[in-house]
Amino acid sequence: MKESQLGISLPQLTNDIVRNARKTRLDAFAVALEGWRRGLKLKWYTKDSEHYKNMIIFGVNPPGRLFSLSSDTKTHYFFRTRGDLVSNEAVEIGSEKDDTKIILEKAGVPVPKGRGFAPDATNEEILEYGKNLGYPLVLKPTNASLGNGVVTNIRSDEQLHKALHYVRHELDYDEVIVEQFIKGQEYRFYVVDDKVIAVYNRIPANITGDGVHTIEELIALKNHVRKQNARLNSCLIHMDVEILDFIKEAGYTLESIPKKGELIYLREKTNVSSGGDPIDVTDTIGDEYKQIAVDALKAIPGFIHGGVDIIINEDNEIDVPAVVLELNPTAQIGGALFPIEGKARDIPGAIIDYYFPETKGISTEKSKIYFDLINVLEPLENRAALEVEVAPAPQGQLYMRKYTVYGDVQRYNYHKWLKQQALNQGLHGYIKSKVFDEIEIVVAGTDLEKVFGFRKVIKGYSRGSQIVKIEAEDYEDPVTVGFEIAEQYNSSSVKSVQHALRKMDKDLQRLRKQKLRAEKDIQHILNSSSWKMTEPVRNIKKKIKN
Repeated sequence: MKESQLGISLPQLTNDIVRNARKTRLDAFAVALEGWRRGLKLKWYTKDSEHYKNMIIFGVNPPGRLFSLSSDTKTHYFFRTRGDLVSNEAVEIGSEKDDTKIILEKAGVPVPKGRGFAPDATNEEILEYGKNLGYPLVLKPTNASLGNGVVTNIRSDEQLHKALHYVRHELDYDEVIVEQFIKGQEYRFYVVDDKVIAVYNRIPANITGDGVHTIEELIALKNHVRKQNARLNSCLIHMDVEILDFIKEAGYTLESIPKKGELIYLREKTNVSSGGDPIDVTDTIGDEYKQIAVDALKAIPGFIHGGVDIIINEDNEIDVPAVVLELNPTAQIGGALFPIEGKARDIPGAIIDYYFPETKGISTEKSKIYFDLINVLEPLENRAALEVEVAPAPQGQLYMRKYTVYGDVQRYNYHKWLKQQALNQGLHGYIKSKVFDEIEIVVAGTDLEKVFGFRKVIKGYSRGSQIVKIEAEDYEDPVTVGFEIAEQYNSSSVKSVQHALRKMDKDLQRLRKQKLRAEKDIQHILNSSSWKMTEPVRNIKKKIKN
């Protein structure tokens, strides 16, 4: 896939804005940011907060997953993408795949034939049921997530026995479901209040041959594309036994060179977290399938919004158009926000519309303001507080200006003074040292005169800084709320210098790792058979160029 084919992201949710929010933290940040930008009060919490005693939350959940949004009249609490209007009953049912299956079937929602087995069920009992149900089958835990322990397309007694040992004994998921395997494409629907907001096709990890590169090289190239995507950059295709076995069964090795245009799947599972591709199909999927997703949530009391996983059937022998695989009340939405192909869908906006309908008229599409998640969460990470409140977002049109200042302008006290002047005027932005005689100042605010008038403020320091020249230009990149002195330290403070040195050391280690990784990648390419095979062509091109 070419970089030009990358999906279209939301203009108010660019890669720069979400760079510090990964995986489930990305989900929470996207919803919290949307509400905060609309003028709602935003607070973040630790899992020990009393506000979450009556809400079901799963996992370890370090800071960055629990937050509240408040208007003048009400407050709602959220766990990742799930708000407090989703009932605990819906959460409990949604987390138990067997219970979900029974309720949906009673409500007339199509589901795969099958049943669940309690921990005390024997493998022999499950094997006998599987034989009677008929192959191919799927075996999965009743309460796992992210595709963990799901074994698909089981075609024999031997494969089912092997899958049972793997899921029940090696992974220790003793409560499982056996159901028919439905051949088809899998889709994640996200529903809010009887309306489908987003649909994306989840395709298993894959590569497309170009007739030049090996499978191993194509995986590296695919990961390069995924690194450009804010959601997928933390879900790269990692080489493991599953991938090696999968390509071996397909008749390939890592050194195989697939034909141009040949699509090769690397896994059976479609999860984005294991390398799957999210492809937006919201505008092209049939309305009949959207209705199935809506009906699935309606079947469970209090299931106001969430994810619905559906397989659209491609097997004419099974007389159902599609089946619901599972429901997810705390669904990840990164695939819809950052698809690898197609258009991003504004799930955060739909969620805030439902919880705070009075804010529907406030558009955040052109918003460039955001908050630094790492800095906001620091008191929670350090256990210095159980909750923190984010400074309010400026409301109204935001004007931004960048000033590049030359001269004797590196004094830390001068920077502190500039910061205080900006804060006193309600401006946002930063000061950043460029070289020894140059600093960059970005200011943003809703008052045009103050933003443009800050040029005079820059000249107003009376304690020794000498300004030679000021260049001013418009600024269009996102800016954080508040005002920061970036990449700077106070030379008179030992702690400040020590902090700066630690940061520099971390940056140096990171750059060394990147350099080592790049050297390994280059060496791998130089040693590859495809590189050696194409050497004559490169030599000819070099001669022509010369």
